[in-house]
Amino acid sequence: MTADPSAATAPIRVALVDDQQLVRAGFALVINSQPDMEVVLEAGDGAQALRLLTSHPVDVVLMDVRMPTMDGLAATAHLTDPGTRQVGEPPKVVILTTFDLDEYVLQAIKAGASGFLLKDAPPEEMLSAIRTVHSGDAVIAPSSTRRLIEHLATVLPAEQKAPAAVLDTLTDREREVLVLMARGRTNAEIATDLFVAEATVKTHVGRVLAKLGARDRVQAVVTAYETGLVSPGT
Repeated sequence: MTADPSAATAPIRVALVDDQQLVRAGFALVINSQPDMEVVLEAGDGAQALRLLTSHPVDVVLMDVRMPTMDGLAATAHLTDPGTRQVGEPPKVVILTTFDLDEYVLQAIKAGASGFLLKDAPPEEMLSAIRTVHSGDAVIAPSSTRRLIEHLATVLPAEQKAPAAVLDTLTDREREVLVLMARGRTNAEIATDLFVAEATVKTHVGRVLAKLGARDRVQAVVTAYETGLVSPGT
């Protein structure tokens, strides 16, 4: 008898953290309509989320930024801090935001967020973001994330920008790969662009992350903007 592949794969466990109950309800309706994911936790602020997450393991957290008691930035930093981390793999964090949010959102990337999702993004983009971060990739491909990072790069204070020397350890090919990552290209697309095997691209990406001390693609892309390797709009 052939096993049902869906039965062997547990649904992606999602936590919704937002102080607006209607927002959570709308997101939950969409997420729970999918066979491969389910909402297992809801919280109205960061502090409540952290308390619940100690006893409710989740895979992906959709985290609002502006909330009472503890905002999404502080909660994300706590979730991804090795000193406060619970046993096991920490959940991936996707920041929920509006496009006019100020530059403090950049701190969320540095604190450990795996990407951004606009609150008014189409439902399919939200579902894609959840699946993408769960698979281990940062949410760079959606145009909204790229536009937001470009926007943040233009308002980032000079003292917070990284010196170009940070990139000195990268080879020419690795710089090329980083530029394509910053443009939102997937490994497969980069392989096509550079006429190399996808496995080769994965090796380059791994070396870029290691040399930059970046946790994931999002952090690497932010570094590309901070150092001026990539400019908004290019």
